[in-house]
Amino acid sequence: MNKNQDNTYKILIVDDIAKNIQILGNILSREKYEIAYAQYGEQALSILENQQIDLILLDIMMPGMDGFELCRKLKSRPHTTEIPVIFLTAKADMESIVKGFECGGRDYITKPFNSMELLARVRTHLQVNHQKKQLQDLNEHLEEKVAERTRQLQEANKKLELLDKAKSDFLSIISHELRTPLNGIIGLTGLLDQTRLDNEQSEYIDYLKESANRLRNFAEISLLITSLKIEEYRPEMMPVAINNIIESVIYELKESEELVPEIKVDIPKDAGLVLAETDLTKTSLKLILQNAIKYGGKEQPVLIKVFKDDLFLYIDIEDNGPGFSEEAMEHLFELFSTTDIMHSEGKGLSLAAVKLIMDIQEGTISIENKPGNTGARVRLAFKKAG
Repeated sequence: MNKNQDNTYKILIVDDIAKNIQILGNILSREKYEIAYAQYGEQALSILENQQIDLILLDIMMPGMDGFELCRKLKSRPHTTEIPVIFLTAKADMESIVKGFECGGRDYITKPFNSMELLARVRTHLQVNHQKKQLQDLNEHLEEKVAERTRQLQEANKKLELLDKAKSDFLSIISHELRTPLNGIIGLTGLLDQTRLDNEQSEYIDYLKESANRLRNFAEISLLITSLKIEEYRPEMMPVAINNIIESVIYELKESEELVPEIKVDIPKDAGLVLAETDLTKTSLKLILQNAIKYGGKEQPVLIKVFKDDLFLYIDIEDNGPGFSEEAMEHLFELFSTTDIMHSEGKGLSLAAVKLIMDIQEGTISIENKPGNTGARVRLAFKKAG
């Protein structure tokens, strides 16, 4: 039985009786095994230092170092510990057999030798040991693969972290650079709006004001996202009354927006308190309401509905716009997605910012279209206080 096409198994026979070595050698040579032999223990150890052996046939009764002692030495050495040992003995008593296994032997054959039995046992142990080595090699190769894959993933994560930091730095720089000139533009357009202008000039001023306000909102949202992404923002969570926050946001919208549609509010008297950060929660509601107004239209009402269960308080904001497109639904909370993240046209960062805000407050945001494509529903869930 060959190991493979190029390599033959090599068997070491250790026996102090030359005739036994000759008999065993003749039987094994007919099977094309390579044979090495030693007549005492020290000679066997010397051979094993210089040759690669696949199996050892070891006599027990030898002068000086007997088979048991030699087997113990073999099993104590790293380069020989895995070599299978089959004891050769005239002793078939149970004590010798047990002692042989305790020393590390794999099997035993009694003298006189039965060639069929000898070859069967040799084949079995060579095959088992060969398969064991193959499994070890496979495990080592697998470990190398896992280590290499882990290294690749670590490098990819480092690159992603660098890209994410570059993105955050870009947002921070752009927002800072935009705010100063935008404040000047907004101030100047306000002054121009107070002068005598014809209808066409007034339209230009209104367009300029709208564009400047959109840029300012972008800068503010970008700064907020940057601080949330790099974990600079540490919200102070405390019990807050959600109805007060909603009333405050609606008042601020009416003060800052020229045309605000009817905003219907349905809040139970026993709404209670939620764990939140007031400014972040106001920002979330304001961003959602602004988009509901933008896409629902100035003439269509917006509904704010509050309800709760045992653990959470929910805020639903519903508009009567076109709803979210199927493509938008797949990228709702992505920064710099290639599709719209607010309904069906334009690009924005609003929902990405709200998602970050809700995550940092240990809340959730979910979005769906109302039945019949009659608008969109955005739901915020806050942990109840107490």
